[in-house]
Amino acid sequence: MLIQSPELLIAILFVGLILGLATGFPVAFAMLGSSLIVGLVGVGSGFFNMMILRVFETMHNYILASIILFVYMGLMLEKSGAAERLFSSIHVMLGGLKGGLALAVVVVCTIIAAATGIMGAPVIIMGLFALPQMLEKGYDPALSCGTICAGGTLGILIPPSIMLIVYGPMAGVSVGKLFMAAIIPGLILSALYALYITIRCTLNPSMGPPLPPEQRAIPLKKKLSMIFTSLVPPLFLILAVLGTIFFGVAAPTEAAAVGAFVSVILAACYGKLDSKTLKDSFFETMVISSMILIIVGAAFVFTGTFMLVGGGDLVKDLLLSLPFGKWGILVIMMSAFFVFGLFMEWIGIVPILVPIFTPILAEMGFNPLWAAMVFCVTMQTSFLTPPMAPALFYIKGVAPKGVEFGRHIVRGTVPFIGLQLIGLALITIFPALVTYLPHLLSR
Repeated sequence: MLIQSPELLIAILFVGLILGLATGFPVAFAMLGSSLIVGLVGVGSGFFNMMILRVFETMHNYILASIILFVYMGLMLEKSGAAERLFSSIHVMLGGLKGGLALAVVVVCTIIAAATGIMGAPVIIMGLFALPQMLEKGYDPALSCGTICAGGTLGILIPPSIMLIVYGPMAGVSVGKLFMAAIIPGLILSALYALYITIRCTLNPSMGPPLPPEQRAIPLKKKLSMIFTSLVPPLFLILAVLGTIFFGVAAPTEAAAVGAFVSVILAACYGKLDSKTLKDSFFETMVISSMILIIVGAAFVFTGTFMLVGGGDLVKDLLLSLPFGKWGILVIMMSAFFVFGLFMEWIGIVPILVPIFTPILAEMGFNPLWAAMVFCVTMQTSFLTPPMAPALFYIKGVAPKGVEFGRHIVRGTVPFIGLQLIGLALITIFPALVTYLPHLLSR
């Protein structure tokens, strides 16, 4: 006998998901398991038809193919040593400023974010390369760790963000427009980080002392050479990818193929292209892409089950009946993304919440691009907020001895979470910060 109560079925669906995650099951299997249980007790054998169609829909989605190419591009850029070269040149240029090395980290993370679209690589690279130098120069360990963690999270927002590629099909929004919409919010966060570091180190120079004059006394010719060899190649890669999208030359998937090809050329120019680099990049791309796409496919089944048992109408009626107005409902949605982010990464959150909230947002009259950026910046805090907080665990795994998780890493990220919330408030209050570029380039 089938269960007819949508409330009970939805409760089983989410309790099963939470229990699966709490007991250590991978996100994809937890979503599929709870979906299977609810599908069988609430729908019957017809559930399998829906499941097959939803999985086929994932496999047939052309835009998701760009995930594989962007992941490969990011890995090739990481293995080429471009980030280390970039930091070496920028820290010489900014090293004379108070907090100059921390500012260099923010600049490098912003550029690498625009060239990779992933979060883990900037955090690990800067943790391995920049953190020891910052500590050696007398930088405050908490400020150093917080800067690297926060700077690394820019990789999940600034295009070509993998998160935006997954978000677009879930919300029925153009990925190209999402890329355009994310540029200004990403740069605002980067500027807020830099402003905070500057103010903090100006008020207390011992937290980020400038480099001694002899360490930055490099001939102008050598400085120009460092800038050209370290800064121009990543900027060329960014132009090759984002330029082709913004100017209508190629769709995101084709642009990803261009970026992957250019990243191989850059690795060759840096002398890092060999059989081991190619083999490792192929293998890591396969592992990361498979993980992402399996989760996306499982999430399509999960949300399909949720809609099939009446969850979409139930949530819609519940939210629209609340006496808070549309802005109060939006705050509730943002809170849902934030709370989910405490326990899950974005790859599990986006496919679950976005298809549920998108129809409600449309009925309330919110701009889908603006709402997407509000939710994405909200989710960005999940990389810094325990217990999940992947950025914190990444840097702990590569940090030198003496760097403590609670005292330095967690405490150091707290101010940057506040800065992310300020950035969130800015784009919420001023929607034009999100919609200006898409509107400008679509004219």
